Amino acid sequence: MSLYSAGVEYGIHCLIFLVGNGGDSREASVRDLAELQGVPLDYLAKIFTKLAKAKLVVATEGVRGGFKLARPADEITLLDIVNAIDGRKAIFECREIRGRCALFEGEAPAWALDGHCSVHGAMLTAQKRMEEALDQQTILDIARKVGRKAPAEFSEKVDNWMNDRREKKGTGGAQTSDDQLIQVTEISD
Repeated sequence: MSLYSAGVEYGIHCLIFLVGNGGDSREASVRDLAELQGVPLDYLAKIFTKLAKAKLVVATEGVRGGFKLARPADEITLLDIVNAIDGRKAIFECREIRGRCALFEGEAPAWALDGHCSVHGAMLTAQKRMEEALDQQTILDIARKVGRKAPAEFSEKVDNWMNDRREKKGTGGAQTSDDQLIQVTEISD
């Protein structure tokens, strides 16, 4: 079982596509991102609601509207994204079994229960290190890694694909019919 949901993976991958060539923000609809990534539209819409509530993305208005990054890509960490989508999760829940040893015959000695549980302490250290690692990487870092890995023409293909989709929306293409629009809910504190 994974610690983080598939929503975290979907969210990070989609936010990568909101980072433009120069690290600036690119705009896209949830529908386009879902199609581009091959992920479920309804689930992705819920993820973007959480990302917007956490102020990581902002909705843009109009027929060609969608979402864009709310802050510069180098200011949005993977930990920000994880916490926005899944909330803060503990990787371990200590059940204090250290005092249940059969040799204690129901009366755990003070030394067994003194201080913090060593196993719990080790798990808290592991979680802290994992969160520090996620906090040190930004969506811009990940987008750049993807950019270095992909062929040079891939970024241009993405730009063209997204621009074509936006142009179709602006010219009354089939995508703008009322039954295909996704309602964007206003999110406030």
